[in-house]
Amino acid sequence: MFTLLKNTNLYNPNKIGKTDILLGQGKIIAIEPDLNVTGLKAVKTIDCRGKIVTPGLIDQHVHLTGGGGEAGFTSRVPQVSLKKLLEAGTTTVIGVLGTDGISRSPRDLYAKAAALTEEGISAFMYTGSYEVPTKTITGSIRDDIAFIPSVLGVKIALADHRCSFPTTQELARIISDIRIAGMLSGKRGVLHIHMGDLPNAFDKIEELIDLGVPIKHFSPTHLERNSGLFDEAISFALKGGKIDITSAPGNDTPQEQMIKRALESGVAADRITTSSDGNGSLPEFNEHGELTGIVAASCDSNLKFLPKLINVGIEPEKAIAMMTANVADTLGINKGRISLGHDADLCIFNDDFTLNSVIAKGKTMLLDNEVLVKANFE
Repeated sequence: MFTLLKNTNLYNPNKIGKTDILLGQGKIIAIEPDLNVTGLKAVKTIDCRGKIVTPGLIDQHVHLTGGGGEAGFTSRVPQVSLKKLLEAGTTTVIGVLGTDGISRSPRDLYAKAAALTEEGISAFMYTGSYEVPTKTITGSIRDDIAFIPSVLGVKIALADHRCSFPTTQELARIISDIRIAGMLSGKRGVLHIHMGDLPNAFDKIEELIDLGVPIKHFSPTHLERNSGLFDEAISFALKGGKIDITSAPGNDTPQEQMIKRALESGVAADRITTSSDGNGSLPEFNEHGELTGIVAASCDSNLKFLPKLINVGIEPEKAIAMMTANVADTLGINKGRISLGHDADLCIFNDDFTLNSVIAKGKTMLLDNEVLVKANFE
């Protein structure tokens, strides 16, 4: 079965303009204006006139098995559904654990990522959680990364009252394991770091860089928490680091304004990524600090964030790249671009950048806002 997208306004994520795209065997096999496919059998045509086509969104921070748990076992967020990810335009997702590395495990996370991959999207994961020493699947960071294709690196937490407050030496051992395993397995090897709001959050990262650790291995996230942390993030990015901004709303300063400030400060647009922190917990407290309710964080904040970035004057191609190509480059995966031979992961947007359809690995998963592929139990 082939799928032909006619009359697209293509961002690959660079602006290409009007063209047709032919998909087959899960790959992008032709990109040309006015493609002629009369010699092909079983071609499904989707007319994209008036539509914008981009790479499928990559979300590198989603609690696939659920976040929460800090208000007791009843506050554990359930596993994410395929439907929620498709409605968010997400064709590639990276699963993380959070505070709860006790009742949840990397093995459970692996199983959920494997299930989502079987269901039709691409799912990866980080081993570990907030805590150090790092809990793994095999008993070894090196073995997890080297022998399990879906494991891209390690998740830890720094500068947070819930973290393990690892020493620089402990972090050096973790990053050494990541680096060696990545070299042997052909992976980038990523240390994905939940950054809290305690002071001097980047100090240990800077110490490791001074020791000679390549900056490409660090992926700090949640950098929008406060102005002091964001100033440190800008400094880190100006040295060549990649910075990840959580796109969910809730800050005093909107994240789109923070990203605009980073660009105006000289940070290259390809140094910036966004992620949703989707399916984490959002507790609500009263004036006495008592829990009054809890909901799961939305998985679609990247999707809603895209037009906000464009509305503050960031070029569409740069905004799109922050949740597609830039993320793929951070992770070292062959995703995030619409080019020949790449996986056929695409989003089809209306002209106001609201989502219309999603194609993952060449299969139409959502069409005209109707989910076509549903997982078990949905």
